[in-house]
Amino acid sequence: MSDLVRLSLSLEKPLLDQLEKLVKRSGYTNRSEFVRDLVRKRLVDEEWEKDRVVLGTVTLVYDHHQRLLSKKLTELQHDHHDEVLATTHVHLTAHLCAEVIIMRAKASHVRQLSDRLQQQKGVLHAELSMASTGAHLH
Repeated sequence: MSDLVRLSLSLEKPLLDQLEKLVKRSGYTNRSEFVRDLVRKRLVDEEWEKDRVVLGTVTLVYDHHQRLLSKKLTELQHDHHDEVLATTHVHLTAHLCAEVIIMRAKASHVRQLSDRLQQQKGVLHAELSMASTGAHLH
């Protein structure tokens, strides 16, 4: 870890009480690590807002019996072969599958592919998890 710098800040008592509750509920052992993670979260949000290269994970739940759906999902991923890092496919039931697709690309590209995957008939649920490559978190 880089050099630590101590700082102080002022909060109204009710806001400090809320902070203490958040720290405790979140399982942190101290305020400093909680605040560091809040700052990092905001930095990741900015990466997405500024359309930087980010890491995104798309989780899909779909009915694999839907005609041509598996083919369409695979074709969409092949269309973005330079941005899709990995895909994991699991069987949930005799009819339902889950797929997790990890991508590294500009934020707008990740969102576009996530939207296109979700729009396919037979996809029951899709969730985009937005993360960072870590390049801007130092």
